[in-house]
Amino acid sequence: MSNHEIKDRFRGFLPVVIDVETAGFNQKTDALLEMAASILRMDENGDMYIHETLEFLIKPFEGANLEKAALDFTGIDPFAPGRQDMPESEAINLMFAKVRKELKSVGCKRAILVGHNAAFDHGFLNAAIERADIKRNPFHPFSSFDTASLAGLVFGQTVLAKACEAASIPFSNSEAHSAKYDTEKTAELFCEMVNRLKRLGGWPLVENAEEESMEAIFHSGK
Repeated sequence: MSNHEIKDRFRGFLPVVIDVETAGFNQKTDALLEMAASILRMDENGDMYIHETLEFLIKPFEGANLEKAALDFTGIDPFAPGRQDMPESEAINLMFAKVRKELKSVGCKRAILVGHNAAFDHGFLNAAIERADIKRNPFHPFSSFDTASLAGLVFGQTVLAKACEAASIPFSNSEAHSAKYDTEKTAELFCEMVNRLKRLGGWPLVENAEEESMEAIFHSGK
């Protein structure tokens, strides 16, 4: 068995990258139109990667507000002929079933949402969960990892496209603003930052880090 397991990396939490596309900024009144989730895994070397991405096109809930400016920005037509969408309750239950299966498979106790400006995605997800009256939520209800903050620390960039550029991750502005594309780019960025920290010696934690640090200083002649 590998000495590097994802259940040991984040205190028993499984990072799941989420992106939503919406018809506005108000999580209580504006429609949730697309949702995607990238489930992450860790290889035998302790490097994180995307295992699977789930994508859902979602019907606006009854009485939902649809801001024209938001639809123009994303290019989403929620009433397009042939759009293969589903009620938000169905999408969330399908996603939760996949996440629970993964939690059991890797031995994690709970999922934690990863998002670019995570509060926005987390807020819309929680509002949809409340509307659907879903009781068994595998995600932590309020904690999250925000890649905008992390990328600001690591790369000095908070915009997703610019952070990806700084991380040498290809990014297409013409493909952006679909939930699946943005989720996978956010997931690639998160994995790169976590893996980069590992390459710099930040994880796994070394039990005798202080002694090793002193020995390195001694040998350097300082």
